Amino acid sequence: MKPQELQQVITRYVEEFAERRLQRLEKLRLRQILRRKNPYLYKAIGSQKANEIVENILRAYLSSSDEGIFGNTFFEPIAKAVSGGHVSPSEGVDIAIETDEKYLAISVKSGPNPYNSSQKRKQHQDFQALRSRVLKLKKPFDALLGHCYGRTSGEPSKTQIYRVRSGQRFWQELTGDPDFYQKLIRMMNEEIITKHKLEYETRWQHAVNRYVREFTNDFCDERGAIDWEAIVRFNSGFDNGGRRVKKSNKGDIGNSRGRHSRSGKA
Repeated sequence: MKPQELQQVITRYVEEFAERRLQRLEKLRLRQILRRKNPYLYKAIGSQKANEIVENILRAYLSSSDEGIFGNTFFEPIAKAVSGGHVSPSEGVDIAIETDEKYLAISVKSGPNPYNSSQKRKQHQDFQALRSRVLKLKKPFDALLGHCYGRTSGEPSKTQIYRVRSGQRFWQELTGDPDFYQKLIRMMNEEIITKHKLEYETRWQHAVNRYVREFTNDFCDERGAIDWEAIVRFNSGFDNGGRRVKKSNKGDIGNSRGRHSRSGKA
């Protein structure tokens, strides 16, 4: 691929990542995220402000979400574009490259995050399934798990049909260019990144304002203090819709009858 063409490809997917990131921020729902977080931890670390809790929850969620979005909208499509391969016909494998010498099957991952045993087994099974489908080609089958950054490498074993290559080694195998992993970072358009950052920060603050208002309405008492029991009830209880319930006997933990009568459930 010519440098100008590569620049266009990288710019296109930087823009795609930026757009998907903005979409994700707009589609977020505080209550959906709050159900997945540990309220006991936030209480233990001394969180007392609604905006502090909301921002911490959003940052933690979006940080992990960004990694997935970036892999899907930047790394994977660029790997497909520069490899000259086509979309794999099998689930769990992203790229297939057939040459006169072999059939190369590639699963693309962002980075070398540790795989547990079930994930390794699933990846092995996905490659095995594809190998069974292409046996009629009568060509050597080469399975590759590629990490777009990192230094991990590995060879096939009795329990693992695939090789592992990461970072420079992975991109060099795809492109034949030992400097390609540096070209990726070099050609990321600074102007587009800066423009996106400004727009994202504005929408981020709007989102925080919306969710602080929602959090205060649903999970703070009349004094403005955080109602931790309401948060835990929403996060972990099974007998209510998650709205804060006013207590007629404040502090009476044992008054279960009154609590049940207010929720309408025994």
